[in-house]
Amino acid sequence: MSASNDYTPPKVWTWTKESGGHFANINRPIAGPTHEKELPIGRHPLQLYSQGTPNGVKVTIMLEELLALGHGGAEYDAWLININDGDQFGSGFVAINPNSKIPALVDRSGPKPIRVFESGSILVYLAEKFGAFLPTETAARAECLSWLFWQMGSAPYLGGGFGHFYAYAPTKIEYAIDRFAMETKRQLDVLDRRLAESEYLGGSEYTIADIAVWPWYGGLVKGRQYDAAEFLQVQEYKNVLRWANQIEERPAVRRGRMVNRTSGEPSTQLRERHDASDFETKTQDKLAAKG
Repeated sequence: MSASNDYTPPKVWTWTKESGGHFANINRPIAGPTHEKELPIGRHPLQLYSQGTPNGVKVTIMLEELLALGHGGAEYDAWLININDGDQFGSGFVAINPNSKIPALVDRSGPKPIRVFESGSILVYLAEKFGAFLPTETAARAECLSWLFWQMGSAPYLGGGFGHFYAYAPTKIEYAIDRFAMETKRQLDVLDRRLAESEYLGGSEYTIADIAVWPWYGGLVKGRQYDAAEFLQVQEYKNVLRWANQIEERPAVRRGRMVNRTSGEPSTQLRERHDASDFETKTQDKLAAKG
């Protein structure tokens, strides 16, 4: 491994925007809003403000799965928060998520709106609200939540670690790529070993653990993350691939992947979702055809 001693950290770090690479226009060392902008409110009980990243997809899959089970109260409006444009720093969004990260949810079904932020928290909130995709038996619930929080703790090493240094950093740093590639492959092995003994992560039933993990690690082994499938030799993780393919066949998962999506084939992008019929009439290809 090559090593470079070109950089010595200063005694006091200072913010240099130019050093941020791909995300220099949105990364900053302070919180709070950068501009005034109220959020729109639709007609449904649940208002989702998000983008179709792996974290955002968790929630839209969950909502579509709940609707598929017949939970009418899970009807939702999904508003696009374009993170590359800095929408997450608008005053309205910061009011519902002080951390300025998508997704964020407002539940307006009761007498007082309830804000819920962080994707894992939203999944638990919805699972408990509707009594679905989270086991009630003590041991099964513990297993499900353990895998949910495994994802919350592990995925930053995949995204902010491996993904950033492999795909987005302005310079390729061998040590950083090796460090996070090793950790990503270790995580895939953790999943592969679990899925060798269990159909789903929590056990025999599909749960919020699968809904949380699939957009990140399912996407990775399906070749959709960072153009890194060959580099990481994802075909080695046969149990993860079996699980990823099985979940991808679910109609609600296919719909959830489309919501708030801003890349890929226009027919797969439903940038805002306000009604179930929008999947048939308001994808980007349909809107373009209307002129």
